[in-house]
Amino acid sequence: MAAAPVWSVDPRTGKQREQVAVEATAEEVGRAVRAARDAAPALADRAVRAAFLRTAAELLQEAKDQLVAAADAETALGSVRLTGELARTCYQLRAFADIVDEGAFLGVVIDHPDASATPPIPDLRRYKIPLGVVAVYSASNFPFAFSVPGGDTASALAAGCPVVVKAHPDHPGTSELVASVLRRAAAAHDIPEGVLGLVHGFEAGVELVKHPLVAGAGFTGSIRGGRALFDTAAARPVPIPFHGELGSLNPVVVTEAAAAERAEQIGTGLAGSMTLGVGQFCVKPGLVLAPEGAGGDRLVKSLTEAVGATEAGVLLDHRMRDNFVAGVRERAGLPDVDAPVTPGAGDEHTVSAGFLTVPAARLASESEHDLLLEECFGPVTVVARYADDAEITAVLSRLPGNLTATVQLSSDEAAGVSGRGAELIAEVTPLAGRVLVDGWPTGVAVAPAQHHGGPYPATTSTSTSVGGTAIERWLRPVAYQNTPEALLPPELRDANPLGLPRRVDGRLEH
Repeated sequence: MAAAPVWSVDPRTGKQREQVAVEATAEEVGRAVRAARDAAPALADRAVRAAFLRTAAELLQEAKDQLVAAADAETALGSVRLTGELARTCYQLRAFADIVDEGAFLGVVIDHPDASATPPIPDLRRYKIPLGVVAVYSASNFPFAFSVPGGDTASALAAGCPVVVKAHPDHPGTSELVASVLRRAAAAHDIPEGVLGLVHGFEAGVELVKHPLVAGAGFTGSIRGGRALFDTAAARPVPIPFHGELGSLNPVVVTEAAAAERAEQIGTGLAGSMTLGVGQFCVKPGLVLAPEGAGGDRLVKSLTEAVGATEAGVLLDHRMRDNFVAGVRERAGLPDVDAPVTPGAGDEHTVSAGFLTVPAARLASESEHDLLLEECFGPVTVVARYADDAEITAVLSRLPGNLTATVQLSSDEAAGVSGRGAELIAEVTPLAGRVLVDGWPTGVAVAPAQHHGGPYPATTSTSTSVGGTAIERWLRPVAYQNTPEALLPPELRDANPLGLPRRVDGRLEH
């Protein structure tokens, strides 16, 4: 493949700013992967890699002003949003360092021989080891938290896996700057800089997932692009795990009682969530089931006022802007679809937030309205007005997998006085990886219990890309049977020289 220049582009004007790199050739991708493979032994010591992660967080924070300015110039996300995102990214790196220090992620299990068992149990010792080189595909909408220094990279490094990142074309300059910071952090602990590779270009991304030394991949992006890479990963002579986050509608169900009780609050909250970051969040609520009648009318009125007061914003690039304008125009042209606030173009570089309404009955069976059940990236949502609970069930039954599902309940429903709350939670749970009650899905906390994933096409696996358990994606278990103590890895020796939490003969030891 021919190398081409990689430009930093200003989304506010659509103009090229500067050349920051060139697209990587197949040979250059191979060199990056081999350098990553060669750096893997330097990550073997858990103390070293925990220190590396903490230094990476420290150096990123020190470079905050430069990094935020570069990211804002390429994404137009704003310094406030980007400063918060960088802080989240640094917190995530430190959180994974703590996980590495603790060691529970290794899953050490020891069973001593038991001849009385049926069948007899030999000496068995199990723990988890790193997969190898991990390919990471950066997201457009999070230049820090889901890109070069983001959760996929942090969790892979924490697992002991070197990383090669395919930079996103919307922020190539930021990617280069961040990669240089992470490499400085690696060098501070005598880890080869190849532990974090960076390549640019569409073809480079394909070559990366095909490379025989790549052992796993993490992706955040579109259904089309993610599915193509997922299929490529599965079609390799040696298939590899591909953990892709592809797309999500994130349905919201507002009960009739909730609308009667606090319609205005729900409408205002929905407006804030669906327009946050100009609607460029993977957990933006894209479909809302709201009741017909007075409560639903009040909700729509409140939503109209709040969304109507939202200023036009800049999307990440002009391709996304064109897709958004075309997508909302096509949806608004469907029969029985109204636009209380018309979404679409602002000026030639911006978009205006809005929302559409449609009778829920139109979505209850296959029809031309199926387009309303597909994600539209940008500041728009669809409010489907239902006549009864049967219509809620009919629409939910037609939805694909999602990252989140939200239910807005009345105080009695939330307290269990009415059984409707429990019924709805049971109904939406099969659809999503995170279920919310009386909240909004935008905002994904970095916490041990977090799950950021969901049934396909939300993700291609059952794993999470946020939270401590994201590390599990880059590990595989190995069991040693009747292996002499002197030949065992130190993690599995009876004396527990590394002081790891473990389960021995069925009993948990700390």
